[in-house]
Amino acid sequence: MTILVEVPEPAVDPAGSGVDQRPAARPGVRLARRIVWKVAGAVAVVIAAASVTFFAQLAVPGDRATILLNIQTGQHQHYTAAQLAPVRKEFGFDNPLVAQWLRYIGGVFHGDLGTSYTQHRPVTQVVGGQLGPSLIITVGALVVAWILAIGITLLTVKRRPVVSALGSLWETFTACLPQYWVGIILLVIFSVDLHWFPVIGGTSVKGTVLPIVTMAIPLAGFLGQVTRDEFEKVLDQPFVTTARTRGQSDTGVRLRHALRHAVLPAITLSGWALGALLSGAVIVENIFGRPGIGQVLVTAVSTRDVPTVSGVVLAVAIVYVIANLLVDLAYALVDPRLGGPA
Repeated sequence: MTILVEVPEPAVDPAGSGVDQRPAARPGVRLARRIVWKVAGAVAVVIAAASVTFFAQLAVPGDRATILLNIQTGQHQHYTAAQLAPVRKEFGFDNPLVAQWLRYIGGVFHGDLGTSYTQHRPVTQVVGGQLGPSLIITVGALVVAWILAIGITLLTVKRRPVVSALGSLWETFTACLPQYWVGIILLVIFSVDLHWFPVIGGTSVKGTVLPIVTMAIPLAGFLGQVTRDEFEKVLDQPFVTTARTRGQSDTGVRLRHALRHAVLPAITLSGWALGALLSGAVIVENIFGRPGIGQVLVTAVSTRDVPTVSGVVLAVAIVYVIANLLVDLAYALVDPRLGGPA
């Protein structure tokens, strides 16, 4: 007796290539999966950054309790175990290393980064109180950089050879400039010689202009290079030629059609740029004597205030992660296909 078993054939495409043609997940499901994975990845990066800062504290030469007592007393001396015991207990130094690490990671997600050795305040208050001025010049520099990059691109790309070459040269030159060098040059010219802006900055509008321009110029060159390459490719596309044949002006074609496609690669770099600018603000704030996390970091390093140093580093890392997450999610919301199959 023969038993026939019907085996379902695999789904193939009409061309007979053997490729599985099972229906893909719906766009909403794919988008939700992408968002979940991005958020999970961001949380993992924050945990990794917090772990690095935690173990960096342990790598500082010397006993943490001894360092803390030396800072409080202003003296460098040796202490007995009985003298160090209360400090170890207060700050949890006597707990197992794994327990200290878990407590630190948990504190990060609850807004607790420890206590400053010198100011005897929570690190979140020390860093958070100065993070605002740094974010102001960081976001301002990103906006100015985009304005410069787009302006140079629109004015020079696919123009006369001399004009196009000058635009490309400007972008290459400015992208290579160190921020501290740009800051010193601007400070000498516009503050010391011309007296247009204060030598020592502050939170005033005039005191904010030079720090923003200092950070914006190198970034504008970098964004301009990325935008220029894509802009040149887009201007050669058939849909641009079609727009021209319909009678649209060159300016209209560049603004309405070419620009919105050309800036997409540079937009993906905005999250990285925001984190890089915030890191660069540490240097720029010290050049212009401006309040912000730069001053906090320098003071903390000079006084060996390890928790505050770690807090500044972690704050920059978190801002970087959040900025990149927002950029990724914005791309996923605009066009879920950019995330690929889920």
